[in-house]
Amino acid sequence: MEIFTSWASWRQAEGPLAKALPPETVDTLREAVGFAGRQHGVQQRPTGRPYLEHLLEALEVAVTGAGVVDRDVLVAIVLHDVVEDTPCTEAEIARRFGPRVAEFVRWVTKRRGVAKADYLATLVKAPPGAVLVKLADRVSNVQELQRMSWRFQRRYYLETVAYIMPLAGAHPWFARWYAEWRERWRRVERWPAH
Repeated sequence: MEIFTSWASWRQAEGPLAKALPPETVDTLREAVGFAGRQHGVQQRPTGRPYLEHLLEALEVAVTGAGVVDRDVLVAIVLHDVVEDTPCTEAEIARRFGPRVAEFVRWVTKRRGVAKADYLATLVKAPPGAVLVKLADRVSNVQELQRMSWRFQRRYYLETVAYIMPLAGAHPWFARWYAEWRERWRRVERWPAH
């Protein structure tokens, strides 16, 4: 199972991106990474790592793993948490990066007051670009699940199997990656619920 953790900063990401994507896409991604960095500020992942590392991991998953080249999908991957976790609005994303990027971000944003399971269940109706955003995001979140508490591991594993893996079926690379991941983590299914 491939792990994607080599792009901890824009400096590390830029070279591989320049080899894989047109210059104008790389320029837009540079702008999006700067924008996301300003929006997320000092926010950290549950592991204590800077938030931007997660966004770059998800981008690395999409580009070097799944071979995604769609500019709007890649930009939405970088921006996927700004509406949920910062004061940034969907309208601001649409203004700066276009309505398609904003639409993808809207689909992957969990609204306040909506149960996580209900939010994840709606993703079956999402456009293909938004599904790719979610698949890359979740690979970043689960690839090193061992860093989290066992309760978190169990909940996240079961959630991923129930809601995310079915979305991966239409995307051979993601389907293969998640199948390998599930084999590695299958022991979690035997853990007690409490």
